[in-house]
Amino acid sequence: MTETPLRTYWLEHAWLGTRVEPGVALEVRGDRVAAVRTGVPAPPPGAEVLRGLTLPGLANAHSHAFHRALRGTAQAGGASPGRGDGDNTERAPESFWAWRDVMYAIAHRLTPDSYFALARATYAEMALAGITAVGEFHYLHHAPDGTRYADPNAMGEALIDAAGEAGIRITLLDTAYLSSGFGEPPTARQLRFSDGTADAWAERCSVLKDRDHARIGAAVHSVRAVPAEQLATVARWAEERRAPLHVHLSEQTAENDACLAAHGCTPTRLLADHGVLGPRTTGVHNTHLTEEDIRLIGSTATGTCMCPTTERDLADGIGPARALQTAGSPLSLGSDSHAVIDLLEEARAMELNERLRTRMRGHWTAPDLLRAASADGHAALGWQDAGSLEPGALADFTTIALDSVRTAGPPASRGAETAVFAATAADVRHTVVGGRQIVRDGAHTRVPDVPRALEEAVAALSA
Repeated sequence: MTETPLRTYWLEHAWLGTRVEPGVALEVRGDRVAAVRTGVPAPPPGAEVLRGLTLPGLANAHSHAFHRALRGTAQAGGASPGRGDGDNTERAPESFWAWRDVMYAIAHRLTPDSYFALARATYAEMALAGITAVGEFHYLHHAPDGTRYADPNAMGEALIDAAGEAGIRITLLDTAYLSSGFGEPPTARQLRFSDGTADAWAERCSVLKDRDHARIGAAVHSVRAVPAEQLATVARWAEERRAPLHVHLSEQTAENDACLAAHGCTPTRLLADHGVLGPRTTGVHNTHLTEEDIRLIGSTATGTCMCPTTERDLADGIGPARALQTAGSPLSLGSDSHAVIDLLEEARAMELNERLRTRMRGHWTAPDLLRAASADGHAALGWQDAGSLEPGALADFTTIALDSVRTAGPPASRGAETAVFAATAADVRHTVVGGRQIVRDGAHTRVPDVPRALEEAVAALSA
């Protein structure tokens, strides 16, 4: 059998987990890192040169691809009715629940074809931002009236295909979404989300299969959207497959109040009592928690995915990320509603939010935040073999410019701090996934005009 040839990348500077190393030759065989050689002052013959600071690929642990169509629109909102003062100024929706109405209108228009186009462009934008894997929290399963497509997983397959064409990995977190609230059936706008029962959900998503760039996980949309007696069905499905299990948790105080009224406990306690928490589970947002909730999450090693740019855009609040990590909850990051797609900003915002909340600095170091954005994010998505530049790891990495107006000045040895506290997605120059260059010199190699692809995909939903 012919051995797969080696490909060599020469990294001007590389973040190796604890330090920045100049002059690193990274050898790739197939889709894996074969060797990492430091102290290589010049590119070896035939090597592909990546100038700047190369980091492990970033993991976007929480995405709703269709929310990308809301950017700008959700901020503009509509005229406020009934003010009686003649003020017709456009205003953004004033709460999460009003924003949700805008989101439902976009969700209603999507078909498998239009969802593929939008997701392909959105995932290409992620690649341009240095993201090599995405966790897609997917609940648009059926036609708008709830009818199943001929292929019951047509929408999920569209997302998997879109990620493949955009060149990034995906964990499809197929989501159980069965009710509109505690004891309430789905509304007309939620019919396409629901399989009716958790057993029907499990039967449908069991047909989905892993492939080289895609893994299948599970999600509970929220405690309000899955009846308590059916939570264990979803948890058992994930446990039997050793698959990631994600859940929106305590994103708004209204959810907590409704859960307390229906079950006499917090959402975290309800999930714990029904076997949902655990080391393969990630709670998304984890914003409005009691001290007991934090202990439950930490003691079960349940992860926490913070989405700071969305949490601030929707005025949800600042979650207790530092307390959760101290209690034992690994942290990951997501762009969620895609108000922006920038994992460096998510990492920076988690620290800066905590500074605002406590009026103290230094809750996480730059290496801590890079780990949340890479290795721990990949682990939350079931890609434990990604997120580091070392032999045997998946050859997924991204390179940040150190000579832009944002990053010029600091010494390269401070590259981690520069990346986290100064750089943005606009500073990404190269992205490599599975040893293949997906972004080269700031341009996507598979989707030649990502802005146009985004413009066309979003315009198709408003036509």
